[in-house]
Amino acid sequence: MYKKQDLVNHLSELGIDENGTLLVHSSMKSIGRVEGGAETVLDALSEYMKNGLLVFPTHTWSYINAENPRFYVNESHSCVGLLTELFRKRPGVVRSWHPTHSVAALGKGAHEFIVGNEQFDTPCARESSWGKLLDQKAAILLIGVDLRRCTYIHGVEEWLDIPGRLTHDHEMLYTILPDKTELSIPQRRHIGHTSEKYIRVEDLFLNHQVMYKGQFGDATVRVCDTVKMTDLLNHLLKEKPDLFT
Repeated sequence: MYKKQDLVNHLSELGIDENGTLLVHSSMKSIGRVEGGAETVLDALSEYMKNGLLVFPTHTWSYINAENPRFYVNESHSCVGLLTELFRKRPGVVRSWHPTHSVAALGKGAHEFIVGNEQFDTPCARESSWGKLLDQKAAILLIGVDLRRCTYIHGVEEWLDIPGRLTHDHEMLYTILPDKTELSIPQRRHIGHTSEKYIRVEDLFLNHQVMYKGQFGDATVRVCDTVKMTDLLNHLLKEKPDLFT
């Protein structure tokens, strides 16, 4: 059974910059038995990143849509895993206001990182938190999941305006703030299942040192460099826009 310090040690062994920005995609089950469960995992990540910025996706795309259009910042549950849902409720954590692709952040510059996402009509706009990951030269930690869960790649496809990635039409969604203010947010959506094809670049990422593997608890993890990832994907997708179709 893993203790918090074991997990902190694993993060150190992975060489993650404790003063930088870290986005985590995760499968709690993959980590194995942890004393204190999921809260201990979050304690370990938060402690390690106490001088940096820790970010989790808190997406709601699976159920916020034209038929169910209201996203409640404080109440709407994350659809991307146990750790994301527990993290967004923690003291000091702030959540962005994007109706389908919100993120939650804790630490250095958290408010500045999440502010304004609701101003954009796409899930991963370059000026949103997804683009700020690149600006801040963030690392992406995939715990027990692979590139098919890496939302950032959706962002790169958006920024390159790859055809067939977004709906042409908008649907009207609404973000409900904690004070009950309602914001109208017309939104285009991702279409297709291109993320299932992201695994195609795994070997290229490894060979070009965009990504490396390690361990966190029992989980195999992938650590990705957003700058190197973006540079390589820009090259690949400009040459072959249908790489993931």
